[in-house]
Amino acid sequence: MELYDPYMARERRIGKKAAAGRSLSFAAILAAGLATGGCTISFPMMSLIPSSETTGSIAQQVSPLSSKLEGEDWRRAKAALNTALDPTGNGAPVAWSNPETAVKGSFAPVGQAFVKKDELCRGFIAALSFGSKEEWLQGAACRVGSEEWTVQEVQPAQRPS
Repeated sequence: MELYDPYMARERRIGKKAAAGRSLSFAAILAAGLATGGCTISFPMMSLIPSSETTGSIAQQVSPLSSKLEGEDWRRAKAALNTALDPTGNGAPVAWSNPETAVKGSFAPVGQAFVKKDELCRGFIAALSFGSKEEWLQGAACRVGSEEWTVQEVQPAQRPS
């Protein structure tokens, strides 16, 4: 027979309450985590905006050379313009083309580079081909430091003979 010890009985009661409190705290934390975490399921959704429509998040690049020269055509043309006008280059014409749209062209530097309003500038002649239609342009582009060339002026030109 075991003797009743009031101190031990008290400890057992406190231990049971503490264990119940710990279990209750754990259950509350678990419930809060499940309630705030939630369950997620992801699935692909179709776009509500047709893919051919411009959303405005990326500005469409507009060419100062021709309204027909846009998007990828202008990006390729601009790269060729930057190469052709480089004052350390050989001065030879630089051609470009876009096989997806069949648009092509070339840029030929005219004369030496010159300084205008603290910008390095250079003249050029551009040939643009939109299928069976050709456009010839003459203009000047300028840049500050090593930035890209920016077309400052452009006008229609006669096809060189």
